[in-house]
Amino acid sequence: MTNTPHELAEEFPDKAELIHTLKQNDAHFARLFDEYHQINGAVHRAETDIEPTDDFHLTEMRKTRMNLKDEIARILRTAAA
Repeated sequence: MTNTPHELAEEFPDKAELIHTLKQNDAHFARLFDEYHQINGAVHRAETDIEPTDDFHLTEMRKTRMNLKDEIARILRTAAA
């Protein structure tokens, strides 16, 4: 089993419980979480040449992942406050 970098549990290790709670109680957060997980897996597969892609597409996927992570981080900050 390989380790996929940038998983949310690794990115926000101190927020694991909050992430779990929000996934269960906030449909918007759950959707963002699922989208992040999917794009992160796609980026990882492209970076490791399991599913190669061109540089432009990889860059766009990384931007999407970054935007999702930023929104997730904002929600976590707000919920923790």
